[in-house]
Amino acid sequence: MKGCVFCRILNRELPAEIIDEDEEIAALRDINPQAPVHVLVIPKKHLPTVEDADANITGKLIVKAAELAGSLGISEKGYRLVINCREHAGQTVGHLHVHILGGRWFSWPPG
Repeated sequence: MKGCVFCRILNRELPAEIIDEDEEIAALRDINPQAPVHVLVIPKKHLPTVEDADANITGKLIVKAAELAGSLGISEKGYRLVINCREHAGQTVGHLHVHILGGRWFSWPPG
């Protein structure tokens, strides 16, 4: 989608540290990390929110996030996956993405 930051990154119009990529999904480091490890897992197809996704792509995003948590060295102690949906939940980019956060303790409840 024209103007979408993540679409522009995927089209190589904007720089990003892409750490993993296949035909359907890319993973990149967050430019404003909220934890020592903060990676975003995004579908290459523009989907504005999680409500626009189907179980297939949602499942692939979660599986990829879990795989990356292992390769990033945060799997053993634990990590958090976050999907924000719309403004009140904190979604700042209108393109579905899963946050992988790790490398520190997290409190509960969040926010």
